[in-house]
Amino acid sequence: MALIVPDGSELSATHFDERDTLRTSRGEFHIPRTPDGTQEVVYLCGNSLGLMPRATREAVVQELDDWARLGVEGHFHAKHPWLPAHEFCRDTAARLVGARPHEVVLMNSLTVNLHLMMATFYRPTAERFKIVIEDAAFPSDSYAVQSQASWHGRDPGEAVVRLKPRAGEQTLRTDDVVHELNRHGQSVALVMLSGVNYLTGQVFDFATITEAGHRIGARVGWDLAHAAGNVPLALHDWNADFACWCSYKYLNSGAGAVAGCFVHERHGRNTSLNGATGGLPRFAGWWGNDPTTRFKMGPNFVPVPTADSWSLSNPPVLALSPVRVSLEIFDKVGVVALREKSVRLTGYLRGLIDELKSPMIEITTPRDEASCGCQLSIAVKDRPRDLYDALTADHVMCDFREPNVVRVAPVPLYNTFHDCWRFVDILRKHLSKQGPADGS
Repeated sequence: MALIVPDGSELSATHFDERDTLRTSRGEFHIPRTPDGTQEVVYLCGNSLGLMPRATREAVVQELDDWARLGVEGHFHAKHPWLPAHEFCRDTAARLVGARPHEVVLMNSLTVNLHLMMATFYRPTAERFKIVIEDAAFPSDSYAVQSQASWHGRDPGEAVVRLKPRAGEQTLRTDDVVHELNRHGQSVALVMLSGVNYLTGQVFDFATITEAGHRIGARVGWDLAHAAGNVPLALHDWNADFACWCSYKYLNSGAGAVAGCFVHERHGRNTSLNGATGGLPRFAGWWGNDPTTRFKMGPNFVPVPTADSWSLSNPPVLALSPVRVSLEIFDKVGVVALREKSVRLTGYLRGLIDELKSPMIEITTPRDEASCGCQLSIAVKDRPRDLYDALTADHVMCDFREPNVVRVAPVPLYNTFHDCWRFVDILRKHLSKQGPADGS
């Protein structure tokens, strides 16, 4: 499905945009402009922070107005009543991640949710205590699993298994992941990988890896920070035990936005808290209690038989309203249409970069369509910071990850083929200026 680039001309980019069935969705977002205001920047950083939907301001102001007008009665009589505020996001979030509504809850932030999930699903024993992650996992995930192992009295160096690519390769092969899981076998308590690796942009084979983890008796959870809103997901059908995601990258809900969490219904139905008899211990809070008894103000926790039972506190309505706005946009456009455009758009950008035939850069994101989302990671072989700084000075918003990776993400909701063309035109200019450090 990847788009063929016939000539790489600006005219071709414009032609592709004219034929784009999702071209009007760009108008629903604020696009940053150059300091002098004369043109839009080339924004290819949605994998780090998504752009602000135009409807977000009104949604937040509505909550403020309701607060001013109603005070505490806003819990019941606001335009979007605050008491069930997270429920307004439930159906749309579930459709986005391929879950059933009662399997999804919006709460907290990503790493907090990962810890809450591990409090339940990482229950190490003398024989089964290892946590498997990828070696290039996002640092916060590494910190989280290491601290969980330490919390349970295990040596993180022994408990945390880090999956590394083969020598000379940048990404993990699914067969190698499965092989490592089988090799560690009954010692693995938890498999927790990124759905899309933040550094390489690799999309993992969710179904195969989840099945392999379950086959050896481990729990399997996913960090979907770079997957939610980027690639199609089917968490329920894949039988994942849990998954967590943030909402400020592809989900365009603002820096530090309220995150999401999935707990498979087979676990949600298990309301026993006694781990010794097959129950699921969890940290408890007021908002995880069954709402039919919540306001009886009793001392004993009665978990509701859904993902909600892992939530702790009432949702922050000012922070949740941008999430609702964004999810409504995704629901209107549809995951299938977004994925179709993403494949074309990212394929077009890759083709333009390939046409440069520059020995100074290499795309490390897999070429296989199923293993690639929006993001392309470009390894820069000489003076990578200089190149990144030059792109930034020329009004390209992308990002840099150590030691030498420039990440660019053409997001189908608001990026255009012309954005991709502009980026490569600017990249070409700076590659020709920079040249190898030794002059060869």
